[in-house]
Amino acid sequence: MDRHDPTTRPEEAAVPWPDAGALVYDAGVKARTDHLYEKVKSVVTPMEWPLHAPLIDAINRLKAERGAVILAHNYMTADIFHTVGDIMGDSLKLAQEAARTEASVIVQAGVHFMAETAKILSPEKTVLIPDERAGCSLAASINGANVRAIREAYPDYPIVTYVNTSAEVKAYSDICCTSSNAVQVVEAVAAEWNTDTVILIPDEYLAKNVASQTGIRILTWKGSCEVHEQFTVEDIEALRAAHPEAMIITHPECPPDVLKAADFAGSTGAMAAYVKDHQPQTAILITECSMSDNVAVENPGVNFVKPCNLCPHMKRITLKGIYEALRDMKHEVHVDPVIAARAKASVDAMLALPSLGKPPAFDTSKPAVAIPYVRV
Repeated sequence: MDRHDPTTRPEEAAVPWPDAGALVYDAGVKARTDHLYEKVKSVVTPMEWPLHAPLIDAINRLKAERGAVILAHNYMTADIFHTVGDIMGDSLKLAQEAARTEASVIVQAGVHFMAETAKILSPEKTVLIPDERAGCSLAASINGANVRAIREAYPDYPIVTYVNTSAEVKAYSDICCTSSNAVQVVEAVAAEWNTDTVILIPDEYLAKNVASQTGIRILTWKGSCEVHEQFTVEDIEALRAAHPEAMIITHPECPPDVLKAADFAGSTGAMAAYVKDHQPQTAILITECSMSDNVAVENPGVNFVKPCNLCPHMKRITLKGIYEALRDMKHEVHVDPVIAARAKASVDAMLALPSLGKPPAFDTSKPAVAIPYVRV
């Protein structure tokens, strides 16, 4: 009987899973993974596959043993996203879908705030992150004490917090938003509070881009994503000159002038949907580099040009790390129950709003709006 067959009885499963380096690409692994290589062969070379396949095979078999699911964010490399991911998408979708599964173990193939959100929405489940160093520059730009100070300085204005934040920051906010629904959330909470001013934190560029889409006055915090803030109008112009046939598709965490220079702007979900619906001859996604590979797998007729800005935090998540997390049941994510309850209330307030259905686009033709930073 196979020592790693999930039907093996405990007394027969005496041999532990080996170190990652001891896993080999043999006939059995090949037979169990050939169908997965068909999914990613356009972005993973035949020379690379024998290095990935033993880990992929082991991870998928360990998932069955542990009763686990893997949440794969859009910025994961294709070998993770398309071969071991069970639920794929943006951070909020991952947490929501994980809460609906019967799995008792969740492995977050993404960064730490995503694992916290999964734990907030699934407190009874074991949540693991393969590398505890997988942080986020945007999430690190603000903490709970900052939000409390904002509340004290601006008691009459609601605080909308981007989901790309820690549980503590969510806990001291009124409502969360995503890049897809930020405009909807801002307008809804302004109406609820009967105010023309809303505080949207911590991403200054998302806030500026939202401000151009609504008549609500917005205050923000000086935080940003180290991947998206690097893109410039000069980058867009150079790409346009080199690839005049391309559709340039960008994310609202980029500076407003970058959105203005692009053809389309929206969340990662909106970006993927745009490519699927329009099937451009050439697409350039102005976001984290791995997303292009993941969207390319689903759209083989589209040529992708990749102006790569890699997220160093996302890239800490590897197949080896996922394997070791499942093998050793490490590193478990915990959230203080009081903080978790308050953070969940902020997330639930967002989820209570009407569904937008298809992720909306940002209207890049609208003029930029100058907005102030909060003073605390």
